[in-house]
Amino acid sequence: MEFDVVIVGAGPAGLSTACKLLQLAQEKQQELTVCVVEKGSEVGAHILSGAILEPTAMNELFPDWKDMGAPLTTAVTKDEMHMLRGPESGIAMPGFFIPKPMHNDGNYIVSLGNVCRWLAEQAENLGAEVFPGFAAAEVLYHEDGSVKGIATGDMGVGADGEPKDGYMPGMELHAKYTIFSEGCRGHLGKQLIDKFDLDAGTVSQHYGIGIKELWDIPAEQHQPGLVVHGSGWPLTGGASGGWFLYHGDNNQVVVGLIVDLNYDNPHLSPFDEFQRLKHHPVLKQHLEGGSRVSYGARAVEKGGLFALPRMSMPGALLIGCDAGTMNFSKIKGSHTAMKSGMLAAETVFAELSGAAEGGKQLPLDDNFKNSWLHDELHRARNFGAAMHKFGTWFGGAFNWIDQNIFGGKLPIDLKDDAPDYAQLKPASQMPKIDYPKPDGVISFDKLSSVFLSGTNHEEDQPCHLNLKDASIPLGTNMQWDEPAQRYCPAGVYEILDDEEGNPQFQINGQNCLHCKTCDIKDPSQNITWVVPEGAGGPNYPNM
Repeated sequence: MEFDVVIVGAGPAGLSTACKLLQLAQEKQQELTVCVVEKGSEVGAHILSGAILEPTAMNELFPDWKDMGAPLTTAVTKDEMHMLRGPESGIAMPGFFIPKPMHNDGNYIVSLGNVCRWLAEQAENLGAEVFPGFAAAEVLYHEDGSVKGIATGDMGVGADGEPKDGYMPGMELHAKYTIFSEGCRGHLGKQLIDKFDLDAGTVSQHYGIGIKELWDIPAEQHQPGLVVHGSGWPLTGGASGGWFLYHGDNNQVVVGLIVDLNYDNPHLSPFDEFQRLKHHPVLKQHLEGGSRVSYGARAVEKGGLFALPRMSMPGALLIGCDAGTMNFSKIKGSHTAMKSGMLAAETVFAELSGAAEGGKQLPLDDNFKNSWLHDELHRARNFGAAMHKFGTWFGGAFNWIDQNIFGGKLPIDLKDDAPDYAQLKPASQMPKIDYPKPDGVISFDKLSSVFLSGTNHEEDQPCHLNLKDASIPLGTNMQWDEPAQRYCPAGVYEILDDEEGNPQFQINGQNCLHCKTCDIKDPSQNITWVVPEGAGGPNYPNM
């Protein structure tokens, strides 16, 4: 199938690209064919974010979004920040001590999945073809090496690699330009960065694993618009991160924890850290009497400007979280992803408005440098590295001075080039962590959590979690007590004894939430995440 533009991923970046492209085409009365492919069973099924949306990019893309019925209905009414000192203690931080980028005046508590569903409706109304349930499995190239498009994965292939009844081969989607917007650690984006050396001259990208739950709570406890952030306990020693709790609409609360993936203790389990965090009185008071209705997890990139690869290559662009445009100082990536998509649309349309044949390397990187998005990320460039280098307290003090006094313009560049996967220390050198058993009321086990995510994969299909060397999990990785058992938030990886009592490394691929943590944190870089059959994975409602 031939298109002018193929967009991979129906997240905020990809859908904003489609909308902006077709708005420009309408203004110029130009015919333009745009296709969006999405691996989730529906648009929004794989979208997971906190989320507080800064409406900057939305205001540009759809100035009348309120009248159009966009699902931004809960404005932030109150900000709180807490530094937890232990399982019962903490300090409420005065607003004066909070870095300015973390204030949320004028922002909205949203379900990003629902925002993407709405954006997809707008894209379709403008003329885009949106295909959910089709996973982009392969990048296609012209003979000169430029990107030609993508191929979707075959459907109906058994675990043995042979076609089953109902087999349907994948489709080739060719385009003058292909936009990759797969989200954090996109598997095709990862390949493109390597093939075109897009990260030359950058520092290592850094990541966190975000784990989130959606709760129904009693009406008398509900405080629409309340935003609560915090850090500190239970992440101590060599671990860092932060938590969030937002009161949205419909008597619902979202609660979550982001664990920086540069932690050094292989005994740490981000899932179990989150479960015990919820028992802290600061959080528990909002959840008591409520019921958990959904669960999910997703990696986030937090390396910032110095880790950002080039976004342009012959015939293709890399945008949004696939590139790493999240502003970690704001803990927000949706408005930046949307803006990167709009810049991509303007860049592509400027080329297609002539008699373009496609395949060129377009000036997106130059256009990015001349935008407010680059200015925003430049002001935030030191935020994450300061926390890594100086710790929570001293790093926080540096960031307060940099952001509140100098507006992010201190003449200092802090860089952290140590890859997250290389930080683990041998298990024998690190203290074991005794996690309390879940009570089934506030805290829960992994398998019941995965059930709430709606995750489903066709079991008889090739495993989408590929080991480069099958001997490493029970060989090299045992010096870290095979940490995949703990860093995975879905119980995908286990070590079990066979009938003779010999340990076996088992991959429960059907549990996979597509969070990408294993692809990032495995200390041997032995696990490669590839797309499973289309429509597989979580089915998040309202996340």
